Amino acid sequence: MPHQVSDQLRPRLWEQHCCLPLLLSADIKELARYPLGSYLSVNIGYAPQSARDAVELAENFRRDALADGRFRLVETIEDAWPAPEQDPGDAIALAFDLEDSNPLDGELDNVELFHDLGLRSLLPTYNYANAAGCGCLDTEDTGLTGYGRDLIRKLNEVGVFADGSHCSRRSGLDIAELSSVPMIYSHSNFAALWEHPRNITDDQARACAATGGVIGINGVGIFLGRNKPAERAERVAAMADHIVYGAELVGIEHIGVSSDYSFDADDFNDMVAANPEKFSEDYSRWGPLQWTPPEDLLGESEVPGLNELLAARGFSAADRAAVFGENFARVARQVWR
Repeated sequence: MPHQVSDQLRPRLWEQHCCLPLLLSADIKELARYPLGSYLSVNIGYAPQSARDAVELAENFRRDALADGRFRLVETIEDAWPAPEQDPGDAIALAFDLEDSNPLDGELDNVELFHDLGLRSLLPTYNYANAAGCGCLDTEDTGLTGYGRDLIRKLNEVGVFADGSHCSRRSGLDIAELSSVPMIYSHSNFAALWEHPRNITDDQARACAATGGVIGINGVGIFLGRNKPAERAERVAAMADHIVYGAELVGIEHIGVSSDYSFDADDFNDMVAANPEKFSEDYSRWGPLQWTPPEDLLGESEVPGLNELLAARGFSAADRAAVFGENFARVARQVWR
């Protein structure tokens, strides 16, 4: 029997990172599993993609989204998060992110090119070192390079979130130090609750909050310590644990939700298995990755939803509205141009 939550009790959702297959054949209709009124940031590339690859994906996603009719392409914050009196429930707002700086092809001016296509978030490195800096799986952490530092300044200038997820700990701290506007960790959990190199330290969280930024809690099993296929409800409960921890550590105004749900889960797991050198045992030792689906965030699934669990833990309607969307919308108003 699905757990159903009244529309009056369901906050709007700002999903700061989710993934379709990075293929021109990807089906944009999959994103309609999110409720109307949501904001979605969809990945258009990471380390393997070139600028041409990512541009083609963005153009294809935009074309398919407009043809579908249930999506609104984001140019301004008003497109992403309309005021309630503007009837925000008529469509799903759609923007894009890059999970690595490699698709810039080393050209900082390409930030503007991608911004024009709907890019609103970019993280410098994906797990391992590149031209911009170090990743979370590197054994030696030297932080951002000179190019990486210039990239953060360019993101600030153009109006794109500088994102520390997947970056090394020092790289994340460098972003916080350099950014003149709030930075984010789009989809990162807390190492204090589950020690994994993809999770962030309390120092990283405090540095992000000091910029005014937001940390989006993800629903990936290996980053929650709940990766067995049968642990679906436990993954949602673990997300709630990280939200509670983060709210106590840095304040509820700096915590959001960004599930990192992958509509290409089977393809991703096949890639991890086939390329162990690119993901390390920290990704593979617990078996195929498990994700928290959109239905488990706000309800409408066979397990108690995250919204329901947070309410049971004493989060008011205003608290939950902040975590599920208002906090990311606030920093977008400060960062986006």
